[in-house]
Amino acid sequence: MTLIANPIYDSVFKYMMEDDRVAKILLSALLQKDIIDLQMKPHEYTEMMQTRISMLRIDFAATVRNQDGSTQLILIELQKTWLTTETLRFRQYLGTQYLDKKNVLPKDVNPNGYGIPIVSIYILGHKLGDLEEPVIYVRRNYLDYNSNPITDGVPDPFIESLTHDSVIVQIPYLKGRLRNRLEKILQVFDQEYCLKDNEHLMELDEEALGDDGRLIVGRLMKAAIAPEVRRAMEVEDEILSEIEARDTTIMLKDKMIEQKEQLIERKDQEIERKSQEIERKSQEIEQKSQEIEQKSQEIEQKSQEIEQKSQEIEQKSQEIEQKSQEIEQKSQEIELQNSLIKNMIQILSRQGLSAAEIAAQLNLTEEDIRRYWDGV
Repeated sequence: MTLIANPIYDSVFKYMMEDDRVAKILLSALLQKDIIDLQMKPHEYTEMMQTRISMLRIDFAATVRNQDGSTQLILIELQKTWLTTETLRFRQYLGTQYLDKKNVLPKDVNPNGYGIPIVSIYILGHKLGDLEEPVIYVRRNYLDYNSNPITDGVPDPFIESLTHDSVIVQIPYLKGRLRNRLEKILQVFDQEYCLKDNEHLMELDEEALGDDGRLIVGRLMKAAIAPEVRRAMEVEDEILSEIEARDTTIMLKDKMIEQKEQLIERKDQEIERKSQEIERKSQEIEQKSQEIEQKSQEIEQKSQEIEQKSQEIEQKSQEIEQKSQEIEQKSQEIELQNSLIKNMIQILSRQGLSAAEIAAQLNLTEEDIRRYWDGV
């Protein structure tokens, strides 16, 4: 078993990749191509500030041999992060490569000004979604409308300068996988081999990693005893602790904010429910008011009808009273007339006139005379 420095640390990883042979072995295995020439570009970009997540980027210019035996100049954008980070950071770094005029060959060999093809490699200390393969290759294909492969004129320098292939390594899924040359080499990143009491160091069996793996292990053994590398790892630990403390604080605040938002949401729902209830009550009150108004109008109408009927009854009563008075007057007149006729019949009867003579004289019938007579 061999002790090596943990390359998940940026300082160790950079130290490892500064060795030309080690860099060629690792990148060649990742690209699945022979690397004829490899040049680390002058500036590597390390973002490891106390308020941000650690991310290391190293750029290489590499001449590789393709499967058909041809050689090609490519740019390798190698990015490594050991904490979950936003994809925007990766996109920003990749964008600088597309914008860098130094990544376009001179006019005498590149009259059309095409950019050098880029391959991006991401070594991640965290998992991606539901993908469980330790190494994922994203490769472009030239297809027609019907998704049939296009072979003539491929690759095209215009397309190659605007698009790129990617390789993604998920360190958590390495876990002792030794299925091929690449997985054997990548075992130096498997965090299962870290010492329990010191994550700066890893203990693994270099014999299981093959010749290429042993060369990388040798470089990492040197890193393990290099004072400047060990100090840099301690600094990274301090920064990581601050980041974790910050993230814990943020997480607690986020949780408090979430609880507050849930409380606000519940209050909003309660207010909404109350508002709906008030609106329903208002509608009921409005409906009742309309019903009361309608009833009041009906009552008013009925009152008017009753008043009208009362007036009609009063009028009828007056008419009946008038008729009664008229009838009474007629009755009195008839009574007076009958009394006069009776008196006349009595007088004429005393004078010795017969019923027929009295009837003729009074312009009555004999029957009327007898009826009056009987009444006498």
